[in-house]
Amino acid sequence: MKQLTKTNLYLNKLEYKDDKLNNNKSDHWATPKEFLTCGFGDCEDYAIIKYFTLLKLGFESDKLFITLAYDTLSKRNHMVLSYFIEDSKPPLILDNLSLEVLNLTKRDDLIITAFINTKGVYRFNDSGKLTKTKYNSKKFKGLLKRVQMES
Repeated sequence: MKQLTKTNLYLNKLEYKDDKLNNNKSDHWATPKEFLTCGFGDCEDYAIIKYFTLLKLGFESDKLFITLAYDTLSKRNHMVLSYFIEDSKPPLILDNLSLEVLNLTKRDDLIITAFINTKGVYRFNDSGKLTKTKYNSKKFKGLLKRVQMES
């Protein structure tokens, strides 16, 4: 929990800037290098850099998910990082809009639409368990290629 909290707090210090202002695109998923080079990004960029940072710190890739959500407060789509300590329990949420890492059950402002990682795209089924809906996400696959090319 300490590493999750420190990662969230540290990376949340980077400046927020909407994609339309930053890249003149509506939905650009920046690599960590792109984010750090320009010094600012939006919610996708925070979730992505947290994902790769936690991987470098030794967190298991199958427990980390780039998470698409709808933020009921801002009435906008949003992206966060989810970390499942156990498959049967709700994930912890790392969010650029929150200094705290909170359990999803405490985030009633978020409606989760998809969880994405290297294994596929998932959703909660009716009993609250993750169910694979696709084998991959084109956007995530493209991001992984770009990250690999930067290495």
